[in-house]
Amino acid sequence: MRIEEIYKLYKQNFLIDTDTRSIRKNSIFFALKGDNFNGNTFAKKAIEMGALYSIVDEKKYVTNSKTILVDNVLETLQSLSNYHRKQLNIPIIGLTGSNGKTTTKELINTILSKKHKTTATIGNLNNHIGVPITLLSMNSDTEIGVVEMGANHQKEIEFLSNLCEPDFGYITNFGKAHLEGFKGIEGVIKGKSELYRFLEKHNKLAFVNQNDTLQVKNTSEIKRVIFDQSLALIELDPFITLEYKKVKIKTNLIGEYNFENICAAITIGAFFNIEVNDIKSALESYVPNNNRSQIIEKKSNKIILDAYNANPSSMRAALESFHAMKAGNKIVILGDMFELGDSKIEEHQKIIDLTLEAKFKTVYIVGNIFNQVKTKSKKFKDFKDLQLYLKLKKINNSTILIKGSRGMGLERIIDLIN
Repeated sequence: MRIEEIYKLYKQNFLIDTDTRSIRKNSIFFALKGDNFNGNTFAKKAIEMGALYSIVDEKKYVTNSKTILVDNVLETLQSLSNYHRKQLNIPIIGLTGSNGKTTTKELINTILSKKHKTTATIGNLNNHIGVPITLLSMNSDTEIGVVEMGANHQKEIEFLSNLCEPDFGYITNFGKAHLEGFKGIEGVIKGKSELYRFLEKHNKLAFVNQNDTLQVKNTSEIKRVIFDQSLALIELDPFITLEYKKVKIKTNLIGEYNFENICAAITIGAFFNIEVNDIKSALESYVPNNNRSQIIEKKSNKIILDAYNANPSSMRAALESFHAMKAGNKIVILGDMFELGDSKIEEHQKIIDLTLEAKFKTVYIVGNIFNQVKTKSKKFKDFKDLQLYLKLKKINNSTILIKGSRGMGLERIIDLIN
């Protein structure tokens, strides 16, 4: 069946699903495949649960007139999302970067939604499946789309940019993330800059942090808007307080690294004519979640939970911010950083050296990679090892930073702190 025909079916309800555990009535089920599952086997079940149609790519699963056979389900989903994007007469903001993508996206969406009906990437659904799902979640009510794009190899941002065709773009930074896939920091810069190349080719506009020399350099040939010059950081204790157009804004975000994310969101909001007081209201009401720079009070302890993800750049930023924080009895708990390739031991050693420079008295490190570095910090080979230790140790009146890659699952520490 041609994309145009599938699109007519999709337009009936603007609903697509890829998981039978959360099928919505009158949606279209796309039977995606993974390393350990074959969505085709759930095609019939999806219809029984309320889906109007199931899209499959194996003929033996075509059991009725509501099952549609295509050559490749994933490619059909992607093609449908791009076809839909072309029908949408709305501006789309695309953003990527090594650190801060999701927080920046949330802030942009929070501010823009003060005046516009927005649709933004849910969570971090930012890959070759998540971006199509985001695009297909936009409907006739959507006035502005905000699409987060993630990547760990060359050409992925180029592919995602061609899918969502952004009118505006923003790159948070170039950091030491996914070094294994990008083959080093130069590969990161080249890969993330594929968004800039799309904007340049199509005469679109970039938002740029004027304090980031690499971003300024890489956008020299592109139409661009520089961060608003009236933005000023006032305080970090521990939450960020800033001034914008002589208006003081007290946020629920911590760390100087988040100031740049806020600046990006404000600049983009102002570009789309959001008033200062609405920007203030949006930022002061936004509370981070999903293990991203959350502050959790537990009995006598204050916990900074930043365990959604980690790479050398974000780890350094978190430690520097924690060091600058005015607090007594600081405890640092760090978990392994993944996807660093041949530089993994070197990068983990640099983080340990940073904890020594900051003179943190109590540092716990968890994971196989951290266990290979030279340090006097207390080591735990895995989470279970740390769990046994924390069950016996009483931690009171402390400020605790928890930082590690998603796969380490360090948010589980919260339940272990008395």
